[in-house]
Parts: sequence; structure tokens; C-alpha cells
Amino acid sequence: MKFGEDQALNAFGALSQETRLQMVRALVVAGPQGLAAGLVGDRVGASPSAASFHLAHLERAGLVQSRREARSIIYTANYESLSALVGFLMENCCQGPAAEACCSVESETQQA
Repeated sequence: MKFGEDQALNAFGALSQETRLQMVRALVVAGPQGLAAGLVGDRVGASPSAASFHLAHLERAGLVQSRREARSIIYTANYESLSALVGFLMENCCQGPAAEACCSVESETQQA
């Protein structure tokens, strides 16, 4: 997956709100099993209605995914989209004056 500029702007817009950023971070930590919507809200101090609103916004931006399990909606981080977003930021890093610093960071990341 590769992000274009419009997708990146949409994703950054979604992440530019404190509660949504905290939600994505909580879901990244939760791993692929994810968290129920109510638990995500609890982790970031959001009411159930606020949690639903913010999670829907993040899902529209492609940063989280949801699935139904019995009576719960489980949300997970969309790791592929998050990686694509980071890739969008870094895709031209080795072409400018900061190439030495940027490319060494990229190489270290790939070795880990």
C-alpha cells in the first residue's frame, strides 16, 4: 500500500485531534486482537458517544479497522496504513540535503 498526498492529508487530519491520536496509539499497543470500542474510550477518557464518533473518523481515514464480535465492535490499528503514512513522509528523504542523516535512520530501521 502506498499513500498519495490526498490520503496522507486525510490521515494527518484525523490524527491532528488529541483524542484520536491517543486512540490510535492505544490500538497500536493493543496489537492485532484490538480493543472493544468502549475500552478504547475508557483508555483515553472519552465518553461512549465521543469514542464512537472519533473511532468512526479514524476508520474513514483508513487508520483503524473494525469487526463485530457478538455484541461488541472491536477496533484494531490498520498497521498497513500506518506504515504507508510513515512511508509517505520518508519516501524522498534520501534525495535532499539531509540524505546522510535520513538514509542512515532508514537503514537502521530496516535492519531491526
